[in-house]
Amino acid sequence: MMLKDLAQDLERHWLRTVFAVWLALCVWLVWQRWAGIHWFALGDTDDNLRMVQVRDWLAGQGWYDLRQYRLNAPDGADIHWSRLVDLPIAGLMLLFRLFMSPFDADRWAAALAPLVQLFVIMVGVALACRRLIHPLAYLPAFVALIYSAMLMSMVQPLRIDHHNWQLAMVALVMAGLADPEARRGGWTAGCASAASLTIGMEMFPYLGLAGAALALRWVWEGEASASRLRAYGLSLAFGTALGFLLFASNANWVARCDALTPVWGGAMVTAGVLAALLTALPLDGRGQRLAAAALVGAVLAASFVWFAPQCLSNLEGISPEVKRLWFNNIREVRPVWLQAPKSKIPLLVSVAIGLVGHGVLLMQRKQDTRLPAHLGLAAMALVAALMLMWQGRAGPVAQLLSLPGIAALAVVLGDILFARLAAVWALIGLGVIVVGLGGAAVQWGVRWLPANQATAKAQPGAAKAPDAARMGRRCSTIPAHAPLNRLAPAKIFTFVDLAPRLITLTRHNSITGPYHRNGNLILDVHRAFRATAKEARSIVVERHHADYVLICPGSPESTLYTRDAPHGFYAQLAAGQTPDWLEPVPLEGGTPFRIWRVLPKTVTPDKRGLDLRVKSPTSPMQHRLESAR
Repeated sequence: MMLKDLAQDLERHWLRTVFAVWLALCVWLVWQRWAGIHWFALGDTDDNLRMVQVRDWLAGQGWYDLRQYRLNAPDGADIHWSRLVDLPIAGLMLLFRLFMSPFDADRWAAALAPLVQLFVIMVGVALACRRLIHPLAYLPAFVALIYSAMLMSMVQPLRIDHHNWQLAMVALVMAGLADPEARRGGWTAGCASAASLTIGMEMFPYLGLAGAALALRWVWEGEASASRLRAYGLSLAFGTALGFLLFASNANWVARCDALTPVWGGAMVTAGVLAALLTALPLDGRGQRLAAAALVGAVLAASFVWFAPQCLSNLEGISPEVKRLWFNNIREVRPVWLQAPKSKIPLLVSVAIGLVGHGVLLMQRKQDTRLPAHLGLAAMALVAALMLMWQGRAGPVAQLLSLPGIAALAVVLGDILFARLAAVWALIGLGVIVVGLGGAAVQWGVRWLPANQATAKAQPGAAKAPDAARMGRRCSTIPAHAPLNRLAPAKIFTFVDLAPRLITLTRHNSITGPYHRNGNLILDVHRAFRATAKEARSIVVERHHADYVLICPGSPESTLYTRDAPHGFYAQLAAGQTPDWLEPVPLEGGTPFRIWRVLPKTVTPDKRGLDLRVKSPTSPMQHRLESAR
């Protein structure tokens, strides 16, 4: 009787259960990342630049001005992001600054902001599982969530990049597709899709598939799904237009393909309006509805090809050389089979289990009214799994979309194995099994890996090469940057991946970060470190008027330069060979950085004999931001 009462309580008060599990996860995640929070160990380049972007906005930079003026002064670097993600971070920073130092406020805002997205994801997953599978199916889904390493990495404390908000919106789209109340489900899916597109275009394939699923559901069900499609279309059109007007930066008002610009904004508004108009047409039968939907889809596709053919490929708009030297070397854009086994094995196991679960549930839903909703969700999961074969960065969304499938498989197996027991025991038992299998898969994947592939191939007696990942972590720490802050503010020529962390932790400016709209700047950095010392001087001094050159020997980016140019500028610096236009600057504190000052005699004066290097040109915006700091 007690078990039955517990099951009923978990069904009736599911939101309280979700909140309790979320709160426990928050405590665990903060405890787990306590050292990282203390040292302000922002996860990657995007997290660091997001922090600088929010700081600059609070310091007076314009709402629609998202250029980063501490990169490539005085013009700044073009960043294609949206202010929408800045809002919760800025709100927490302002709140914490009431009773903390600015530094403590920044790090605690970065620590707690991602946990909001985790709650949204958990609510979306719980709603989808409850509506499609079983009132208690969200419990095994949460167990699988904890073991979804790539997905959980996106909602860790200090992970303030925009991808976690996009994942949260996909979770709400899942809940909207599964909603039995047609109008509410349409509004949920449409608003969440518009918010995700306002943030960025990364989730467009899955959002587009969700829209297609809603249209096909209307084709099949007719009037029963008309209000769902109408609500979806209107909310998508209105939400996208509002998102563009409120959050599109000045740079995004031109026809670009990598963000919510007039290209995608116009396409999505048109698609939403046409979807709503379809439901108002006097169409009789599935054949007529299918023909009308196909005609609308064909018109949309033809219009997009006509007005924006450049967006059919190369969405980033980068040149072949930038793609070869930089983009193709980014780990997350490589196919999943090129990823490290210790990360791809657990990922592929969880996604495969999810797809099996989706397939089993579809077989059981042949005569169920929930079949159309689950077909759409299963199609999204399948596409996400296929996207892994193209780019590994589809991993988090693939794991998110696999959660209902894993929960469905747990429920089905529970019905088979524990048919005579209470449902709660079945789900708890399957949860334990999932936990055990998940942990075993992770341990199995890690156990059979060589500790270091490079050292495994090394000859006996050969010198052990420094671990690139470890060196990269060392060069991102506060103690590593502390000696740099003893130097007067300057313009530092350094690696693409080092620049965002440098401008986050120090007063210095740099050249560029790993942001594709700045392809020419990225090329300058990569060419300089691969070139001869004389050729590098023309880039570092004459083109960018840098005051210093900074490297982190042995870090991941440095391996590209030693691989492609073993006798190039970087290789010479790392070997201790200093060209005559640089002088070494000693740094205290055991920092892994090595830095050289550009000698004044190498400065190219202008016609009036002014030193173009000593004081890097700054814009009025830079002056305002520096004074605010």
